[in-house]
Amino acid sequence: MKTDHSAIRKNWPNHYGDPEWFIHDRFGLFIHFGLYSNAARHEWVMRWENIHPDTYRKYFERFNPDRFDPKEWAITAKKAGYKYFVITTKHHDGFCLWDTAFTDYKVTNTPAKRDLLKEIVDAFRAEGLKVGFYHSLLDWHHPEFPVDGTHPQSNDEDFKKSAAGRDMSKYVEYLHNQVRELLTNYGKVDYLWFDFSYPQENWGWSVGKGAEDWQSEKLEKLCLELQPHIILNDRLDLHRGIQTPEQYQPLKPLVKEGHPVLWEACQAMNGSWGYHRDNLDWKSSEMLIKMLIDTVSKDGNLLLNIGPNARGEIEPLTKERLDAIGKWMDLHSQSIYGARNSDFVTPVDCRYTQKGNRLYLHIFSWPFKHIHLPGLAGKVEYAQFLHDGSELFFREHNPNIHVTHMTAEIEPGSITIELPVQKPDVTVPVVELFLKTE
Repeated sequence: MKTDHSAIRKNWPNHYGDPEWFIHDRFGLFIHFGLYSNAARHEWVMRWENIHPDTYRKYFERFNPDRFDPKEWAITAKKAGYKYFVITTKHHDGFCLWDTAFTDYKVTNTPAKRDLLKEIVDAFRAEGLKVGFYHSLLDWHHPEFPVDGTHPQSNDEDFKKSAAGRDMSKYVEYLHNQVRELLTNYGKVDYLWFDFSYPQENWGWSVGKGAEDWQSEKLEKLCLELQPHIILNDRLDLHRGIQTPEQYQPLKPLVKEGHPVLWEACQAMNGSWGYHRDNLDWKSSEMLIKMLIDTVSKDGNLLLNIGPNARGEIEPLTKERLDAIGKWMDLHSQSIYGARNSDFVTPVDCRYTQKGNRLYLHIFSWPFKHIHLPGLAGKVEYAQFLHDGSELFFREHNPNIHVTHMTAEIEPGSITIELPVQKPDVTVPVVELFLKTE
């Protein structure tokens, strides 16, 4: 069902900023970059390997991305077709990528000795991308963050005993102070991506944390007082904001209480968000392009991640995929930016997106000579390939005329588009259909 964007307002908090830019832009860049880039074994390496904060500090002492070039990152992102970005200001390990006044555990105290967040924001703004910050609600380094079942020392009984008197209220004050700092010192921030709440967890000896623990209502109010235009995701446990399905593709547009919601699928290129040298579970460029199309066809956004290495470079396998996405987007971005889902029934192994009277048919598997589009008889003025603007002939199906060379059963009310036998030399061919206007 085609999403009525006015209906989205029924589930969009009135006190949040206008999400129209988000609905239009469709394609965002996620960047995970921090001390875990040195470990090169996933951004959860501290938890997965139960690394003590004192041991983990070896990455802090050696964090020196000497080949870091935020201008190159930004240019690469723009060429790939990204319209906004979300950068990890602080992940669960507690390391801060900016020159915060509230802890010494920050990038300016590493060998890098620079506020890398500021350089990234300036570079991406200069290329016209909107600014988003990822900020973890967890902090495994902070001395007042209580040890629970997610903590790297959750199995260390001595550590747990020593941490028994930790004061969550002091950590929450720190959390709020840092958010205030981020939304005060870096100009306009379009999007704040919090991660994550887990009130449903119960380990017996500890429970998960949610809105009450983070003082989420107060934190949300702070964000909107400082940047009234800002949009937020749904991970403060307040049951509002951008919904964020992670590492899976929804089957259809997301709804709440019968009304559509804004959503954003976040996907990594391989099995890790942070740089993981040995993880070879790479999604192909074709799969990633199809994920972007699939997401927009269901009225969502795609937040596609990169994890630069410890020297600050975007790895070759990542660049290869970004180049392929950019090549496809250069010819087909009209079917993505500002597009939405469609009411028309999609042929097998295809996806529709729609923008006004332009209907875009994305063909995932190339058929032999014809493709049949149900429900479009009498509704199409003209058809062409989007990549080169070449005309495609079509005819409306007449059930009273038997065509001997077409053995497949065709639904009444369909049109049949004539296609070349050879698939065009693009990853996913797109047919642009000009619909008749009344």
